[in-house]
Amino acid sequence: MSERLKVVTGHLSAGQRPADSVLTSNFCSGHLSPALQQSSYRYTASDVESVLTPEQRAFYEQNGFLVVKNIVPKEKTEQYRERFKDICSGKISTYGMTLMRDVAICKSEFVGNERAISKLQDFQWDDVLFGYCSLPEVLKYVKSFIGPNVMAMHTMLINKPPDPGTLTSRHPMHQDLYYFPFRPPNRVVCAWTAMQKIDRNNGCLVVIPGSHKGELLEHDYPNWEGGVNKMYHGIKDYNPEADSRVWVEMEEGDTVFFHPILIHGSGSNKTDGFRKSISCHYAASECEYIETEGSKQDKIAKEVQEIVRRKTRTKAEVSFKDIWKYRARLVCGQPINL
Repeated sequence: MSERLKVVTGHLSAGQRPADSVLTSNFCSGHLSPALQQSSYRYTASDVESVLTPEQRAFYEQNGFLVVKNIVPKEKTEQYRERFKDICSGKISTYGMTLMRDVAICKSEFVGNERAISKLQDFQWDDVLFGYCSLPEVLKYVKSFIGPNVMAMHTMLINKPPDPGTLTSRHPMHQDLYYFPFRPPNRVVCAWTAMQKIDRNNGCLVVIPGSHKGELLEHDYPNWEGGVNKMYHGIKDYNPEADSRVWVEMEEGDTVFFHPILIHGSGSNKTDGFRKSISCHYAASECEYIETEGSKQDKIAKEVQEIVRRKTRTKAEVSFKDIWKYRARLVCGQPINL
């Protein structure tokens, strides 16, 4: 792992621990030794005309993530920022959306407007925010990973709050596939865009390069003294010293694309401001739903089902698959299975 990490970061300084290395977006856009470029591809699409350079494609195949600089215009990130404010202030209907508060905010006195909301999910039916999912600058890369028939499966705008000292603004190391009842994972990709400068101070993403080549691991709530946010499950018995982590620092408009089995999380926000990013998980419409009962995903499936029952005030049984079917929206191409 350490030798590959040196290729990934390119310039680890002498004496610097791999677990503390920082990968800036200046380097993430696809620098890789020609010796690591592959002649056959497993994690990127071969049925489209790819916009990825051979170096970018090989980098993603090897590491499971890729940062592309400045592909979302600032006027767009500002538009999404203003829409988020309007939603939080009640000017825009939140029908069908999920608004979440950080556990630290929930335990403090009420704060109004956007400061009360740490995450907005399921904005797929809001045409302004869904504009991010269909943005040509993003979509052309998405097609290069999963093919021409693209579904938006999970949408989020994250408003990571300043940490009050409890470290509850962290997100435990996890794999996104844990939340998804559809397969195959190699035809799923996340686009995650910085809406401002994001670094270790305000809680940038941290990834384990190459972990996308592994399997889905057991997840559960971490045993954190300060508390943990709802549905923030993490890999069970995760040892932060066991793997070489890379912190991904980004500028506004930079976008990281990553595989759903890639192990990743984010640090606490040690600044006084809220850290914003917007993301969409995409899947090829050729993917198929699976049963999760009795699997490693059983716990999160039941938790999500219970939340939906409380939110809709119904006693009717709603399947995990049906919940995800509601979340899905066609972006381009043909709707096939999802």
